[in-house]
Amino acid sequence: MILPLILSFDRSKSMKYIIGIGSITDGGKTTLTNRLIKNLPNCCVVHQDDFFKPRDQTEVGEDGFKEYDVITALDMNTMSRIYAWLENPVKFEKSHGVKNTLDTEIVPKSDHKEKEETHVLIVEGFLLHTYRPLMDVLNQRYFISIP
Repeated sequence: MILPLILSFDRSKSMKYIIGIGSITDGGKTTLTNRLIKNLPNCCVVHQDDFFKPRDQTEVGEDGFKEYDVITALDMNTMSRIYAWLENPVKFEKSHGVKNTLDTEIVPKSDHKEKEETHVLIVEGFLLHTYRPLMDVLNQRYFISIP
């Protein structure tokens, strides 16, 4: 399962992790993300689907239909709010309704005297792995394939 992989990150480097989950449309991204959110402390999600441009800004293909399956259909500049999470995950989490409590059974506390918390941001989308600036900030990337 993916949870042991996430929890095996090297915590000495950083206590903030951005995980990218990609797949085809209806490939299970949101289902997996919802389960991870329930099992990981201080975890929130950014859905790529929330960043589609308005209909009047979406290109029309040769077939006459709007092209929603291309990166230009998404407002990737607005999606870069992920960088705000990097600067201050606690503020970002509070603005997204995430309670900031550490579940010590899942993520053990550090031996340091200062209280350290692990924060996880999950970014999920069907074109996630096609946008280089976003890929560069992901600590871990997963692509779900369906047989």
